[in-house]
Amino acid sequence: MTSPTVRTLSDHNLAPGGAAVPRLRVVEGEARSRSSLLRREAVHRRMLAGADVIAATFALLFVVVGTGSENPGLVVLAGTPLVVVLFKVAGLYDRDHMRLAHSTLDEVPALVQLTGLFTLGATIGAPALTSGGLSAAQTGALWVLSFLMTAAGRALARSVARRVSPVERCLVIGDTATADRIAEKIASSHARACVIATLPLAEDDFGGWSHPESLRHLVRTHAVDRVIIAPRTTDGHGVAELIRAAKATTVRVSVLPRMFEVVGSAVEFDDVDGLKMLGIRPFGLSRSSMALKRAFDLVAAGFGVVAVAPILAAIAIAIRLDSKGPILFRQVRVGRDGREFEIFKFRSMVVDAEALKDELRELNEVGDGMFKIARDPRVTRVGAFLRRTSLDEMPQLFNVLRGEMSLVGPRPLVTDEDAQVLGLDRSRLHLTPGMTGPWQVLGARVPMHEMVGIDYLYVANWSLWADLKLLLRTIGHVARRGNV
Repeated sequence: MTSPTVRTLSDHNLAPGGAAVPRLRVVEGEARSRSSLLRREAVHRRMLAGADVIAATFALLFVVVGTGSENPGLVVLAGTPLVVVLFKVAGLYDRDHMRLAHSTLDEVPALVQLTGLFTLGATIGAPALTSGGLSAAQTGALWVLSFLMTAAGRALARSVARRVSPVERCLVIGDTATADRIAEKIASSHARACVIATLPLAEDDFGGWSHPESLRHLVRTHAVDRVIIAPRTTDGHGVAELIRAAKATTVRVSVLPRMFEVVGSAVEFDDVDGLKMLGIRPFGLSRSSMALKRAFDLVAAGFGVVAVAPILAAIAIAIRLDSKGPILFRQVRVGRDGREFEIFKFRSMVVDAEALKDELRELNEVGDGMFKIARDPRVTRVGAFLRRTSLDEMPQLFNVLRGEMSLVGPRPLVTDEDAQVLGLDRSRLHLTPGMTGPWQVLGARVPMHEMVGIDYLYVANWSLWADLKLLLRTIGHVARRGNV
């Protein structure tokens, strides 16, 4: 999805009563009835609930039939409503409406817990409905099966919902630069949404839009589904009133606070006698977290090397037959705490690729100290295939085993790129660089100033589950040929 072109409406078209207001930039697009938002959300909830019921039903039938019960249907009829109740209480049918990007991966920890509670309830109730209860093995099987089927069913339901539901129409309120950045990010993401209008406001304008009728008029006129507020002001009261006014229009509201660009999502909400505060986790990893991350790297990389050994051998032969030169490409990169190391890759370019770099600088698509060309003429025939499939990165498993790299981590930069990272941005080197990372799933052509910020937030918010999610999303990114 490309970034849309915007046009500017005259001021007298914006607010009732002819009030003087900032100029609204409106994207060309088809308006529709406001009730479509409610229909879309209802369809979304029903599809998720239906997927949960089907998953629980099949999981229960598979396990209960194994007990030899004469009336397995009784257990199923009594057990499947439980999963809907649990998921509703946990808010899993409502959370998507607060988010632009809907991800089943993000709710996996909650699904593990809730399917565990579902299994516990089914195990307790089974003896009352069938001649024999569930054994320990059957209880474990029910938990695993219900979790796997629920996760798969929810992913499928969301995929179908994306195709049948209309695009969510967003109004962005904030300064022009931030509004444009949000529009570009939404357009390039997988969110089923688009920015149909932006309302550029200066720092002293936020309070002037705190009356619900002003926003309600914009929402009604342009069939807005979601208001995105991106304040760049220290006027906390004005922003709070604007958020309250946006909520009063009954549309969905998202806020882009500046502080989360620094602290990320690893915060705890603290209530001190009615005073709300955010507790922020110290930067970096503890020794136990470092040990856990390293243990995961060793186990996963060791298994990976054994599993892909035949593929590595076949690639080595193909490279040797395709062009002259070494099989592996070695390059000095900057690792943890600024220590340099040699990164391993399958050679995907001609031998004198570095010498040709200066001649091709005018084709650079990234700039800002980085060098990327989509159709690089230095790439060999086998190298083009290796890059499309990211197989050229596989030898870095040996860097992981040697402790120079991690499976997931900040991007390892070459020395001249690293020299441009200054000040607090160098805290990204607190962790061992990774084969993949948050920059990988966003796309290989992320500008450096944005990449170092992404890496900082990765370090600040690290968890083992975050690493697992990034690995899974990397697989999806490669499967979609995201590096092409």
